[in-house]
Amino acid sequence: MKKVISVFVLVFAVAFSTNAQEKMMKDAATKTIALEQTKGEFTQKQITVAPGSYIFEISNNAVGHNVGFVLVKKGQDISKPENHIKTAYVTQAVATGTSQKSNVVSLEKGEYVYFCPLNPTSTDNTLIVK
Repeated sequence: MKKVISVFVLVFAVAFSTNAQEKMMKDAATKTIALEQTKGEFTQKQITVAPGSYIFEISNNAVGHNVGFVLVKKGQDISKPENHIKTAYVTQAVATGTSQKSNVVSLEKGEYVYFCPLNPTSTDNTLIVK
């Protein structure tokens, strides 16, 4: 019985260690793209990044009301929610003077546009992945 418990503990420890290492590697590979909104615009109009996993951190700098974030592959109709990259949405509306993050978004080579539907920003903001 003692030997069975020892084997179970060893298998559990190896599995736990592997999962923890995979999570740490994934977390280390995920980068943050910080974007700031002011009244009617994003302060960053164009961003270029490499393909990979990203979290968007959206800051509300004195807009005066909540803001959000929408990311769409360039060329798709931005008015259709089915074209929005849902994981890029902030997890909750961003109040004035605060920031919120999205979930992890996997970005592939190409161009994307971003905007805020709550703080009517230009849809000319471009994210280039190359």
